[in-house]
Amino acid sequence: MKIDQLDKRILKHIQEDSKKTNKEISNDLGLSVTAVYERIRKMEREGVISKYVALLDPEKIEKAFMVLCQIKLIQHKKDFLTRFEKEVTSLPEVVECLHVSGDYDYILKVLVKDMNAYREFMVTKLTNLDHIGSTKSIFTINKVKQTTMIDL
Repeated sequence: MKIDQLDKRILKHIQEDSKKTNKEISNDLGLSVTAVYERIRKMEREGVISKYVALLDPEKIEKAFMVLCQIKLIQHKKDFLTRFEKEVTSLPEVVECLHVSGDYDYILKVLVKDMNAYREFMVTKLTNLDHIGSTKSIFTINKVKQTTMIDL
């Protein structure tokens, strides 16, 4: 699907606030409500827009302690990778898991209440997963930039 300038402007509106109405977007772009609706539907069908979500404030739900956890597996065989990925995706504390290059195989973004909760997560959940050779935890001090917006 080719994304034109109008689609990009619509996507910018949706990324800023997915609860914006088609009427609000159409007023800003000078398009009809129907035209905006049809363009959005097409981008949904084509997978350009994959879902709509509510972004929560981790502070307000007691999940503000963010840790980046680097994982090194004992081997890189496909079945080890597949099993680890399946197991790690079932851990609710893990909000992102990235397979990466470099000294470590994966980086996990973990959100928990505090250091004690992270220790409990490490001891009872993460280190019980098969095939983990080593871990390295990086504790975040401050979020300098965090966005869900993709520049178009």
